[in-house]
Amino acid sequence: MTTEPASGRSQPGTDAVAPVLVVRGVRKTFEAENAPVRALRGVDLTVAPASFVALMGPSGCGKSTLLNLVAGLDVADEGTIIVADEEVTGRSEDDLARLRRRHIGIVFQFFNLLESMTVLENVALPAVIAGRKRRIAESRARDLLDLLGIGDKAGTAPGMLSGGQRQRLAIARALANEPTLLLADEPTGALDSDGGQEVVELLSRLHTGGQTIVLVTHDATVAAAAGRVVRMRDGRIVGESADDGDESLHGGAAVGAR
Repeated sequence: MTTEPASGRSQPGTDAVAPVLVVRGVRKTFEAENAPVRALRGVDLTVAPASFVALMGPSGCGKSTLLNLVAGLDVADEGTIIVADEEVTGRSEDDLARLRRRHIGIVFQFFNLLESMTVLENVALPAVIAGRKRRIAESRARDLLDLLGIGDKAGTAPGMLSGGQRQRLAIARALANEPTLLLADEPTGALDSDGGQEVVELLSRLHTGGQTIVLVTHDATVAAAAGRVVRMRDGRIVGESADDGDESLHGGAAVGAR
């Protein structure tokens, strides 16, 4: 199998498509009261366009830390992260905010919705912040709400929605700027089984439409919706599997620390 260049960029003179995400040698340690916590111990990961990848492992294995680093919400101690051919590591906060607006949508476990705004206003807000005219942002928001099956809730306050509907709203907001990469951190963790199934089915539908998704979960049922499951333990990637269930370590998912 051909391995992508470490930079994440296509080699000159080839037709190879650059990966959406490249993580190389990433380490992260948190200072704790008793002893430092080594959250990531040299992680490598490559994600191709239109992939649906689940990062799976027990609590504390480093999967959410990795997602936060990819999103630029935290800073790696070592290593390189490239999203859509743009390096995340080493950027200023302002540059990271611009990169997120261009390329990254984030779905959190606990929704992080603005309760003082309507459903429509919540979805339109990221596009307005990015500089789109409100009319255009709200038109895109209505389209997304219709796509996600909650178009009839546009004028409603988020607090009036069910858990599954609130997470659909959070996903719609994450898609407002047409992100290259959608990151979802335990998006079913705060939902009952029915709400969780709704969200999984929605993410699968988005992936079928071409959206690249990286999902963090500890739930094997949720991970099964992804085309590729990457397993983490103790800050390392320890293996992965694809749809056919064969064990593989390809495209830059490394075993162990570097």
